Amino acid sequence: MKPVVIGTRASALALAQTGQVAAALRAAHPGLSIEIRHITTRGDRITDRPLAALGRNGVFVTEIEAALRERVVDLAVHSAKDLPSRLAPDMALAAILEREDPRDVLVSGGSTLAALPAGARIGTSSPRRAAQLGALRPDLALLDIRGNVDTRLRRLASGAYDALVLAAAGLLRLGRGAEITEWLAPAVVLPAVGQGALAIETRSDDSAMLALAAPLAHPATSAAVMAERAFLAELGADCTAVAGALGTLGPDGVLQREGLVGATDGRLVRGRVAGDAADPRIGARLARRLRSEAGAVHAP
Repeated sequence: MKPVVIGTRASALALAQTGQVAAALRAAHPGLSIEIRHITTRGDRITDRPLAALGRNGVFVTEIEAALRERVVDLAVHSAKDLPSRLAPDMALAAILEREDPRDVLVSGGSTLAALPAGARIGTSSPRRAAQLGALRPDLALLDIRGNVDTRLRRLASGAYDALVLAAAGLLRLGRGAEITEWLAPAVVLPAVGQGALAIETRSDDSAMLALAAPLAHPATSAAVMAERAFLAELGADCTAVAGALGTLGPDGVLQREGLVGATDGRLVRGRVAGDAADPRIGARLARRLRSEAGAVHAP
């Protein structure tokens, strides 16, 4: 039987995530043969500019989607937060896997966010994080940082930064959770859309691959992430926007959605909505409400 070819970036985190998906596929389909193909994206090649300056929408995705279209790969594994809020018509999400912890974390070697001294240098590549941290601690120096998780942690250890803000999921998947200094609650720093979730993408007309990946879908995570993606799509924003969202599905089947947008005048506008988990449009409704309150949304 011909192997299923999975496309992925070649970073340690991307490979760990792809290995997790490959293991789940083999568990669902015993005897399945899988080949992993490394693909270099624009975001991997250009490391001397902030992500926001690259127009981050699709910066870690475009080349992988091209490999899908060219049938070089059959499936692609992405961090869901890297995906554009609207996929091209010939692309489809085959499955969204059970989410890892979606929170952001502080890595500093000791000091919590509240205990960091004035002027402490905080490394982050995210306008969303920078806006929220700046609102909480305007006395901190928020500096851009690029590179994979290992690179960022080495730069912290070298003294180039006093602390980093990272996604917990990446550290946990790399087995580096012990380096987390402080977990940042969503009320403090609201996560990015899709943060902590893995998404499997394929061609929308490839019924075999859609069926192959379907058993890996996690209904609660899928409902939450699709509502979050609808929130971002309604804003007409990409990953560079000052916007965050988190959906949580309660035991009663009601999906709670919290969102945040940054206005061009510097305000951060938050809101919450609840609704049917089967209806991702609740995310769009929240986006319309917050956009009305914020006016123009800040998108670097």
